[in-house]
Amino acid sequence: MVFSTATTTSLAIFCKVVDNYGDIGICWRLSRQLQREHGIAVTLWVDNLESFQRICPAVAPEAAMQAVEGVTVRHWRGQDDVFSPSDVADIVIEFFACDIPPGYIDAMARCEPRPVWLNLEGLTAEEWVEGCHTLPSMHPRLPLTKHFFFPGFTGKTGGLLGEAALGEQRRQFQSDPHAVRDFLAGLGLTADEMASTKVSLFCYPGAPVAPLFDAWQADESPVTCLVPEGVASAAVQAFLGAGAAAGAARTRGALTVRVLPFVAQPDYDKLLWACDFNFVRGEDSFVRAQWAGKPFAWHIYPQDENLHHVKLRAFLQRYAMGIDSLVEFSLAWNGAREGEGDWTRLWQALEADMPRIGQRADEWQREMAALGDLARNLLKFARSLRSAAQ
Repeated sequence: MVFSTATTTSLAIFCKVVDNYGDIGICWRLSRQLQREHGIAVTLWVDNLESFQRICPAVAPEAAMQAVEGVTVRHWRGQDDVFSPSDVADIVIEFFACDIPPGYIDAMARCEPRPVWLNLEGLTAEEWVEGCHTLPSMHPRLPLTKHFFFPGFTGKTGGLLGEAALGEQRRQFQSDPHAVRDFLAGLGLTADEMASTKVSLFCYPGAPVAPLFDAWQADESPVTCLVPEGVASAAVQAFLGAGAAAGAARTRGALTVRVLPFVAQPDYDKLLWACDFNFVRGEDSFVRAQWAGKPFAWHIYPQDENLHHVKLRAFLQRYAMGIDSLVEFSLAWNGAREGEGDWTRLWQALEADMPRIGQRADEWQREMAALGDLARNLLKFARSLRSAAQ
C-alpha cells in the first residue's frame, strides 16, 4: 500500500445521502476528479442510488456494483458487512462523519501498512476550521488514526472542490453566444426570456420564494426564473396555477417562471454560467456557483438553534466585502434578519449593485483558484501521512 508511480493508488469514499443531492453531488465530483486527473482507482460506496441517479443518469439503482465513468460504484447496504484486508483501499474517506462499516474498520486495522483514513468535513468559513484542519484522532481500541480534512476558503484549509479544466470550460462556453443560446433554447427558453434577467433558483423549502415572486412580478424589468422540478413546489405551483412538472411555464407581469428537469452535473454548471444571478443551496451548488464567477445568493442548510446563521455571516464577512445590498439580501433570504423582508426594495438594491457584485464574484473565483483544489490538496496530505509512516 505504497503511493508510487509504479502502482495505482486505490481510494474508497463512503457517502450517506442526507439531503437528497448535496452529499452525493460532492462525493461524485471528487470521485471523478481523482480518477480522471490523478489516475486513482476510486470505489464510491453510496447508500441511496436513486438520489445518485437524479444527478447521474448512468447509475443503475438496482446494481450492487457497477462502473460509472471510470469509478466503481458500490451500493452501501448496511453496517453488518464483513470485509478482509484485501477489500481495503490505500486511502479511506468517510464523508461528513458518516460512520463507515465496523467490519471495514476492523479490516483496516489488519492491513500492513495501514491505510490513510480521512474524515472529509463540511464546508464552512468559520475561523475555528483552520485550527482543526488535518488534526488526528486515535481510534479508541484499534491501532488506527483518522485525520480531519476541511475544505475552506483560506490557505490553512483544503480549498474548494473544482476540476482543473473547469475555468477554461466556463470561459469557452460564456464566450460563445451560439453555445449559450442553444443551451437555453434546449431548456425551452424563448428569445424574450433569453433577453431578460435570467435567474436560476435552487433552495430549501423554507426560502421566501412567494414574496420574491411577487416583487419580480411587479417590477419594471423582466425576470425569467428557472426552477428545477421539485424545488419550491408550493410557490411555483401557486404562481403557475397548475402542476409544476418539468416544462411548465407561465408569465405574469414582469416574471416568467419556467420549470426545468433535473439535469446532470455538467449541464447544471452551464445553467449557472448562462444565468445572470443564481440562487444555490447547501454545499455542492454553493461551490459551483463560486466557480461560475456570477452573482449568487446562498440558502444555507438549516440547523438547530440557527447555527447556520453563524456560518452564513462568516462566509459573507469574507465574501461580500462591504457590499451591503448582498449582505442584507442574503440574510433576509435565510431568515437571519428581524422583520419581514421588503423584497421589492431588497431586489432593487441588489440589482443596482449587480456590476459590483459580479466583479467581486470574479475576483473571488480567482482567489479560490490560487489556493489549489480540494482533490489535489487532499492527495498531497495523504501522501505526506504515508511518507511519515514509512
